[in-house]
Amino acid sequence: MCDDHTVQDEKTPNTTLTRREFNTLAAGATLAFSLPKTANAQSVTRHTVQVNTSDGVCDAFFVHPKEGKHPAVLMWPDILALRPSFEAMASRLAESGYAVLCINPYYRDAKAPVVETGESFRDESTQAKVLPMYRSLSPETHVRDARAFVDWLDQQASVDTTRAMGTMGYCMGGPMVMRAAATRADRIGAACAYHPVSLATDAQDSPHLLIPEIKASTFIALAENDDERNPDDKHVLSAAFKANDVTANIEVFDGALHGWCVLDSRVYNEAPAERAWAQTLALFEASL
Repeated sequence: MCDDHTVQDEKTPNTTLTRREFNTLAAGATLAFSLPKTANAQSVTRHTVQVNTSDGVCDAFFVHPKEGKHPAVLMWPDILALRPSFEAMASRLAESGYAVLCINPYYRDAKAPVVETGESFRDESTQAKVLPMYRSLSPETHVRDARAFVDWLDQQASVDTTRAMGTMGYCMGGPMVMRAAATRADRIGAACAYHPVSLATDAQDSPHLLIPEIKASTFIALAENDDERNPDDKHVLSAAFKANDVTANIEVFDGALHGWCVLDSRVYNEAPAERAWAQTLALFEASL
């Protein structure tokens, strides 16, 4: 599950940060500056917002260009939930011309951030904190939340409701992306999942079984070590997308470990992360 697969020496060849470098970058004030600059970046406005759902009130981060209306993007974070690294990533996307909502998936149990700066899922204390919240989520909560978040975005003055919406998710956010794209196929035109978990399983509620309901062009970026553990997943997904005439790019990123796209992950790998980011921007540009 999630970063269980990357509990290893932070100085392996696949890992770009030492522990000291990681702790330095993890400081919230530094995160935004450790991402490459956005070309022709737009000035953005950042808000902490409250989104009403059928299960309560979700605290979230909403960032958008200061002027005009823009395509919306719903961002689902990884197992450590909403925190400064995801605020930085959402802000970077907004600088490219999108209205981005990054949510706290654990809002039923705790306000974000649910982990302290520098904590890692490889730490037992962190696992003890987040796993009960992770296990309280379900396909049903994913769907209810997706509906509420899409509706909220469409009510915002900065969102262009005449254009399709995007959604993107990391690790446990991968299944959330699939369920959001299926339940709101009327609005979601692009879906991206990075080092996702459990997209193709034997369960009756496996996300890949929703592909017939999805209309969004899809990008699935798989970590090399995830693919090694589940080598058939990409073939199952590819066949399902093809059978339902859904445009999809499923790519295994050689040399990238599970978690490599997330800025404060100890296996963050800038070169393949930037390649995945560029492919995301290209998909959004074409589909939204």
